[in-house]
Amino acid sequence: MAAGRTDPGARGPARDLVTALLPPSEGLLVPPGHGRTVRTPAHDVTFKVTGTHSRVASSFEVVVPPGFDVGAHVHARSEELFYVLEGELDVLAFEPRVRTPDTWQRWESGSGNRVVRATPGTVIAVPPGCPHAFANPTDAPARMFFQASPPPDHERYFEELLGILDAGGPPDRAAIEELRARYDIEQLTPLRYR
Repeated sequence: MAAGRTDPGARGPARDLVTALLPPSEGLLVPPGHGRTVRTPAHDVTFKVTGTHSRVASSFEVVVPPGFDVGAHVHARSEELFYVLEGELDVLAFEPRVRTPDTWQRWESGSGNRVVRATPGTVIAVPPGCPHAFANPTDAPARMFFQASPPPDHERYFEELLGILDAGGPPDRAAIEELRARYDIEQLTPLRYR
């Protein structure tokens, strides 16, 4: 599928499981390889559980390509959880002594915490107000499970970001900043990708 497109993840009736409204007496099962995938030049995000299915959190599977850096950012009201499934990512989840505007890789907290290399099985829990970031400094893609609460803020953010990136030409920085402000994202260092 071309960059900047959605992939309905349709392989038989499982696609209907992902998009159907659920009665209160039934759960949701999303098989491996299913869910709606949003592909951007920066990364692929597969929606697994959305605000349609949960009042607690939206859940995604994210493929993080080599060279991708989400940039340090903070959410005033959102809480996030990341679980590395495969590959390696540099991550942080702390308030640094000094917020340098260009890069977060050398940040250090007042208690001495530094950026760490997260490997499969690593969990990163991010409370509201905590600066955090992840980047893939390796030559291989990484994959992680990601939850954001409350739903559906991150779902809408990814969908609207896709619309901005799909417009063609250089990304509209003003539109992206407005989008971030609307969805509780204060960007502290730049997002970067190859």
